[in-house]
Amino acid sequence: MSEIKQKIVSEIKKIYDPEIPVNIYELGLIYKIEVNEQKKVNIEMTLTSPNCPVAEELPNTVKKNVLKIPEIKDVDLKLVWDPPWTKDKMSEAAKLELNL
Repeated sequence: MSEIKQKIVSEIKKIYDPEIPVNIYELGLIYKIEVNEQKKVNIEMTLTSPNCPVAEELPNTVKKNVLKIPEIKDVDLKLVWDPPWTKDKMSEAAKLELNL
């Protein structure tokens, strides 16, 4: 993983789902992170449910946190619902944390 992508993941890991005490990266809510030559980041993410109470707030927090990285010029964040999120997308660390 590139250094800039590691910084992005590090910032995303600071964000926690309000209903599940695990960061959104380990939950598997981040589907794609791409950085182009102009230092623009493309992120695709989902939520645990379309009815998630932070459906507007969480993507904005991700974008804001990634923009804190000095090298990043812009963030294009897409909220996607396909494929739908399931517990299978969680990392092993998240599953251990939640005793799954």
